Amino acid sequence: MSDKKIYNFGLIGAAGYIAPRHMRAIKETENNLVAALDLFDSVGIIDSFFPEADFFTEPERFDRHVDKRRRRNNGQHIDYIYICSPNYLHDAHIRLSLRNGANAICEKQLVLNPWNIDALEEIEKETGN
Repeated sequence: MSDKKIYNFGLIGAAGYIAPRHMRAIKETENNLVAALDLFDSVGIIDSFFPEADFFTEPERFDRHVDKRRRRNNGQHIDYIYICSPNYLHDAHIRLSLRNGANAICEKQLVLNPWNIDALEEIEKETGN
């Protein structure tokens, strides 16, 4: 039996071009995608990787779900959230992740305007994520 820690992931922007690569990476590293968000519900690719993942089309419900998992304090919290949404939403989705106790993974630019990075740095300090 392995002592490898299994991490829980969330993913925002599940119908996007880059999302399947991240789903594959989660699967190949033997971790779990437990929740995903996209405004479009034609995201059958999730089922091929993680059929048990919870899927949301409303950001507010996704936020509530992630918060609920964190508050249960039973090891089911989300450790990381991949941000695969359009660039103009990255900083809002990073904030959502950090405020819910998850680390945010975002490949492209974090913010569109340089002055918005200060707020993200402040949230990082507050949350430790």
